[in-house]
Amino acid sequence: MQFASAEAEQKYATLAAQLAEAVIAFDFDGTVSPIVEDPTQAHIHPDAADVLIELAPKVKALAVVTGRPARQVLALGGLEEVADRLAASGTELLVHGQYGNEHWTSSHRAIIGPRPPVGLATFLRELPKLLRDHGASEAYVEEKGLAVAVHTRRVSDPQATFERLLEPMRAAAEAHDLTVEPGKQVIEVRAPGMDKGLVIDRLVDTLGAKAILFAGDDLGDIEAFEALDAWAAEGLVTLKVCSLSPSDAGESALQSLADVVVDGPEGVIALFRSLAHASS
Repeated sequence: MQFASAEAEQKYATLAAQLAEAVIAFDFDGTVSPIVEDPTQAHIHPDAADVLIELAPKVKALAVVTGRPARQVLALGGLEEVADRLAASGTELLVHGQYGNEHWTSSHRAIIGPRPPVGLATFLRELPKLLRDHGASEAYVEEKGLAVAVHTRRVSDPQATFERLLEPMRAAAEAHDLTVEPGKQVIEVRAPGMDKGLVIDRLVDTLGAKAILFAGDDLGDIEAFEALDAWAAEGLVTLKVCSLSPSDAGESALQSLADVVVDGPEGVIALFRSLAHASS
């Protein structure tokens, strides 16, 4: 765990002291699960369930905020089972999937979300030709219901393919009133109007949080960090955590913005464990 400054270390200590009023929010991929070539195999860190259950009675709520569909996260994270074990603690586990368009809570156990955005079906029909035209036919296309993601990790030159596809996909998305969310060798196309920063705002407002931590690893988490900065200016205790995985080669879009940098999912789980013990 590496603090960006003495002030950041003090923020950690303040949050630990006010943990009962805090929401602990975190991304899924690259944060509590490893980045893998096959996104359907990105299972949560094996220690995550036990650590979340240890931390839960000491916080206001736990929240997963992810670009993945909520149903996938529930399965890959074993979160239904975690919710069962949390029932006695009285702490809610929340899942905000597809950048906040889908919602699930441990108390209601139903996924609530909108219809797919207008234009997505047409974009999907046009996508195979776009990929062929830019030498990316082998990219993995993940249909998410409310969005579509093109993963380049499996092709021979994943970063070059990602860079070659980004602007053509952005143009095609905009032609159908959709927006692009780039990540680590993945380009997601979805409806505009929702992002992780808005989810953070909703969590603080609806839960009455006095403190909030968010842990993320990629470009799609920047809005969440910006939301924490805005709440900090309003007097809330905040902590921005960057999960830096080996695949980042020592660089992350979030690293320079974070209060704390940790070593991938292993480091995130260790930080959560340290918070649980600090409040004991």
